Amino acid sequence: MSLSTVLLTAYVLIWPVLVAGVLFVICKAFFSEWRTARKEGRDLV
Repeated sequence: MSLSTVLLTAYVLIWPVLVAGVLFVICKAFFSEWRTARKEGRDLV
């Protein structure tokens, strides 16, 4: 296996990891805001 194949494979596989990380941050912030809104008795939107 050549070095360019390994680098190309790593490049392709890093994108799902980045997308999963961003999705995790967005979901974490959403649920945090939702929990705070429920405690204060107000609508989220």
